[in-house]
Amino acid sequence: MPDLEIRRLGRTEMKPKALGLGGGFLGFSTTEQEAVTTVRGAIDQGINFVDTSPFYGVSEPRVGLALAGGWRDKVYLQTKVGSHPRFLRDFSKEATEWSLENSFRQLQTEFVDSVLIHGPRYDIEAPLGACLEVMLDWKAKGRIGHIGIGVRQHEFHRRAIETGEMDIVLSFLDYTLLSQSVAKTTIPLALENDVGIILGSPLTASLLAGPEPEFRGEKELPENLPPSFVGSPSDPAVVPYAHHMWQWCKERGLNIRDLAIQFVLNAPVKGNGIVLVGPANLKEFNEIYASATMKVPETVWQDFEVEFGVRG
Repeated sequence: MPDLEIRRLGRTEMKPKALGLGGGFLGFSTTEQEAVTTVRGAIDQGINFVDTSPFYGVSEPRVGLALAGGWRDKVYLQTKVGSHPRFLRDFSKEATEWSLENSFRQLQTEFVDSVLIHGPRYDIEAPLGACLEVMLDWKAKGRIGHIGIGVRQHEFHRRAIETGEMDIVLSFLDYTLLSQSVAKTTIPLALENDVGIILGSPLTASLLAGPEPEFRGEKELPENLPPSFVGSPSDPAVVPYAHHMWQWCKERGLNIRDLAIQFVLNAPVKGNGIVLVGPANLKEFNEIYASATMKVPETVWQDFEVEFGVRG
């Protein structure tokens, strides 16, 4: 089984493996011990990039616990600001400083390799004001290594990159088997500016994880879906397409997860970016890792392209 390649992450000095560990589900749908076991199990298999956020339940303290006792030195660590429930989408100086201090305390660290502005919904200018100033100050003091943004809206990616201060941009749900919209917008812009690219949710939450896809949203949805809903399992327009792919794979004895992970690993980032996955436990991580380190036959991709117009 081949190992994962080492990638660049823009102008940062970080050299992460192509696959990173996201801590989203580790703060909700698992026990503390399972979370610790998942983080350390991933590291044992060579993963050296761990992402978390104060928005992910108790993910930060669990990641902090997992990285205690020398494990912190084995990884690049990333968290976020602007999404703590106490100051949700509050990008003021006070809220940003409080959030950073709280995250560092929960993570049991004095230094975080990268911190992202997290999830501004309708306005990008506020986060690029006082919030960015605080982050730059912490970076100058050596407490933050690099600064970035994690959000769905491509126009927010563009505006953030235009400041010249973004080292990393994280997009999610927009480079998968189901949608590759970010390939025409953020990816080329990030490459042009040597900004590191992180592609999240390669399995479209869980639609492409292997089990039969099911719609898990509300039957009655607003006419204008929030940005985070579009293209997700809560978007009724996506599920039939995902089910068609799943059925196609099933009929051929294939696991859709293998194609989904391999497809995103082969995104046109030219070695300047990683894929971020969010398992709930070590079993799920091991399944994803197996998909990441196998090879989908070229003949499968040829047939898949004929059916869906997508090729890894």
